[in-house]
Amino acid sequence: MSCCFENKPEPPPPAETGGCCGGGGRKKRDWLLLVSAVVIAAAWLAHLGGFAGITGLPLVAGFCHAVAELVHLMWWGTLAGIFAIALLQYVPRRRIEQWLGSKGDLGGLLRAVGAGLFFDVCSHGILLVSMQLYRKGLSIGQTMAFLVASPWNSFSTTFVLFALIGVKWTLLFIGGSIVIALATGALFHLFEKRGVVPPNPYREAFEKENLIEAGFREQIAPLLRRPAGWIAILKGGLLESRMVLRWMFFGVVLAAILRVAVPPDVFSEWFGPTLAGLALTLVAATVIEVCSEGSSPIAGDLLGRAGAPGNGFAFLMAGAATDYTEILALRETTRSWKTAFLLPAVTVPQVVLLGWLMNRFAGTI
Repeated sequence: MSCCFENKPEPPPPAETGGCCGGGGRKKRDWLLLVSAVVIAAAWLAHLGGFAGITGLPLVAGFCHAVAELVHLMWWGTLAGIFAIALLQYVPRRRIEQWLGSKGDLGGLLRAVGAGLFFDVCSHGILLVSMQLYRKGLSIGQTMAFLVASPWNSFSTTFVLFALIGVKWTLLFIGGSIVIALATGALFHLFEKRGVVPPNPYREAFEKENLIEAGFREQIAPLLRRPAGWIAILKGGLLESRMVLRWMFFGVVLAAILRVAVPPDVFSEWFGPTLAGLALTLVAATVIEVCSEGSSPIAGDLLGRAGAPGNGFAFLMAGAATDYTEILALRETTRSWKTAFLLPAVTVPQVVLLGWLMNRFAGTI
């Protein structure tokens, strides 16, 4: 039974406020960011000054050591990510929306995946962007390809993964996510053609708005000519990075707790490169409600401590594919439960297959 829509698509609702990704009219104190930052700073200083060891509490000393180790691995990637975000804020988003178009063919899917790779927004923020693109007439196949490719393939998270797991595995993870995004988009395009899922009701109202917008060069060039402009760029990068940093800091705290609470032998046994370990990783990714930036340190531990690169890949991918907020948002936007539940049904088997292959051939890569 197909869903019924009105003849005219309803106008997009007002932008959501609050949530994990910031926004909103009233500025609220970001306690998750503040508390995580304070805990990390205190633990790092305690380890640096040698104060953690004199407490006589092995768990405290181990936690401080784990935080310091993660900070030393991630600091340069975090700074590079903030700089990338600072530049990306001057790329007109409307131009990107227009460039994507509304076709679900191979070219349209490739454009959607490419756009997803370069959007530096957390997984919940990218959900809002993708739903807005759908309301602008983007095909369901492109919407799914964009949504699957986006969550952790941001500049900031990529730089952090370079530091945590190395260039080789990071590039393999990105390649795997591109394959899944393209396959998922193509399947949903096929579902739409066969009538399995309803077509986008907003497509008829899609208009390529010919807005007069300043391009990247026109915006950035005047700022680079004066010191105050450089300060403004960096300040903007820090402000735009808050939603990324809050989950990244929380992920560091969570990963440090796991390192202390779960011994290496138990960790490698539970989350090792086996089908049982992969299944347990999928369960953990579904239960742990952490944005993609916070998942990166945990994914790094799954590769480094558990010796299971496929589990790290699955933790990054399945956390977004099985997120209940995405399922509810898809249902609300597409008016179809079938479309919403097909997302995890289509993506999770692909994640399991690629994760198993990465674990199986890790020694030969």
